[in-house]
Amino acid sequence: MGRWRDGTGTLLVVGGADGGSDGADGGPMGAKEDAGGVAGGAGRAEGGAGTGRAESGARRAEGIPLTIAASYRARARGLLGRDGLTGALLLTPASGVHTFRMRFAIDVAYLDRHLTVLDVHTLRPGRLGRPRLRSRHVLEAEAGALEHWGVRRGVRVVIAPGPSAPPSPSVR
Repeated sequence: MGRWRDGTGTLLVVGGADGGSDGADGGPMGAKEDAGGVAGGAGRAEGGAGTGRAESGARRAEGIPLTIAASYRARARGLLGRDGLTGALLLTPASGVHTFRMRFAIDVAYLDRHLTVLDVHTLRPGRLGRPRLRSRHVLEAEAGALEHWGVRRGVRVVIAPGPSAPPSPSVR
C-alpha cells in the first residue's frame, strides 16, 4: 500500500460479505490501488451491499467526510479534546485504539490492508480496545454512525481524496 498522508477525503462503502463487489477489480474484495495509496472503485459506491434502509443507501452514495491521521502526531492526538466528530477519522497505520481522556463514545472499525472491515465495536470513554492481529487501519466515528452508514464486518470501504488531501504523485 502506498504511503498515506494527513489530510481529508471521502469515505465510501462499496461492498460487503453478501458479494456486492467481491473480486470485480482484482485482489480480495475487489480492492485496487493507485500510486498514492488511495483505493479505487469509488464509482461503484451505490452497487455495494445494502442494509435495507433507504437513508444508509443515500448516505453511501454521497460519501462520508473523512479526516486522515497518518503522522505520529495526528494519530496520537486523534479525537482527544473534541466534543464530537462530523464524519469519520481514519488512523493509519493502527491496529488498536483507546478512549482515555475522551468525552464521548465512539464506534471503531478495524480495517485490513485492502480496507475490508475486520470488526466493529463501540467503546465508551475510558476504555482500551483490543488490538486486532490483521488490522492495518482504524476507522473512528461517533457511536451509532458506522451502523447507520452500513459499515459492518466484511464490508469494503474506499477512500477518495478530498480537497485538502495532498495530490497523488505523478508518473513520468
